[in-house]
Amino acid sequence: MKEEQKDVSTVILNQRFHLKDVHGSISMPVYAGAAFEFDTAEAMEQAFLGKSGMHTYSRISNPTVEAFEERVKQISGAEHVLAVASGMAAISDTFLNIAYAGSNIVTTSHLFGNTFSLFYITLKAFGVEVRFCDMLNPAEVDATIDDNTCAVFTEIITNPHMEVADLKALSEIAHKKNVPLIADSTLVTWPQFNGNRLGVDIEVVSSTKYVSGGATSIGGLILDHQTFDWSKSPRLGELAKTTGKTAFTVKLRGEISRNLGAYMAPQTAHLQSLGLETLALRFERSSHTCKKLAEFLQTAPGVQNVNYNGLPTDRFYKLSCEQFGEYPGSMLTFALKDQTACFQLMNKLQVIRRATNIYDNKSLIIHPLSTIYGTLSDELKKMVCVPANMLRLSVGLENFEDLKADILQAMK
Repeated sequence: MKEEQKDVSTVILNQRFHLKDVHGSISMPVYAGAAFEFDTAEAMEQAFLGKSGMHTYSRISNPTVEAFEERVKQISGAEHVLAVASGMAAISDTFLNIAYAGSNIVTTSHLFGNTFSLFYITLKAFGVEVRFCDMLNPAEVDATIDDNTCAVFTEIITNPHMEVADLKALSEIAHKKNVPLIADSTLVTWPQFNGNRLGVDIEVVSSTKYVSGGATSIGGLILDHQTFDWSKSPRLGELAKTTGKTAFTVKLRGEISRNLGAYMAPQTAHLQSLGLETLALRFERSSHTCKKLAEFLQTAPGVQNVNYNGLPTDRFYKLSCEQFGEYPGSMLTFALKDQTACFQLMNKLQVIRRATNIYDNKSLIIHPLSTIYGTLSDELKKMVCVPANMLRLSVGLENFEDLKADILQAMK
């Protein structure tokens, strides 16, 4: 795996720009302007029609963002990458691109809080149904899909449930029913995760996490592997007659992204391009520390259970290794006696920060039920199945012994 990381780092660090910088800069400049000038009206027309590849307006495309998208494309193996304002914007743009009134999304209720809310509450107002089922049970997923299903959606590791679905099995079921498989691949970054190899058609990523380089900025990514036959899609079928497997990308970039205005800012793209340069190193360091902390927490006083897919005792360990390799990221969850015990431990921590977000350079801890899911009704809280005694820990770049000592002193 180290050799793969070295190769990825080389690709990132040696990527050339689409156009050579006039001053020979080896870092893409930040093109912070809104508009771009043209020499002639004819050239302007060609650009607006998308025939010249030139930029017209930074809400639509931008040189700094384009260079960032190309970097992600090279290391992820995707055929097309669109950078947007946040991870939630990536999910929203994706489903507004393929969903329609009367359609349904087959997924699990074990989702990140805002993703659950988007599906169950926001999209419902537009006539889109969400069908929750057990993504760990392929037969149930198969039975839930019908002619109006626009996609099967899953998180490659559910946040914070730490469940791992068999992506190849889901892909086979979805494709048999002429439905794309869409996956949120935020929790395991490249090169540890290869969505195309596992049958994922579209990936959505919160680049705020690993990619940004220590939570420097908010961003999102939509990766199209262009493996799905969109002629089977009620929403994109007509377009696919002329665009084929690029139909999703053509509509996404040409209509949805333009009309909704959630394109990534050039300043964000600059910061996240820098983050990509150290991505492999940070992933390796934080994931290694996370596994050691998971092993320690298994024997720590007062800890009832630990969920980390990289532990041989974890029920998803074998599948996790097959899909992600030795290190499935640097996030774990653990359970104490009750919510009161969770709050008491959190309040005593001195090194680990009490904050939301994951994959910061700093280690962060949160009580998911009272925060991320805190505004949900009691009925919806039962649906998402997040225990009141669960803590989520995102492990950063600190020394393992310092983090271990901090947890031990907080447990006293």
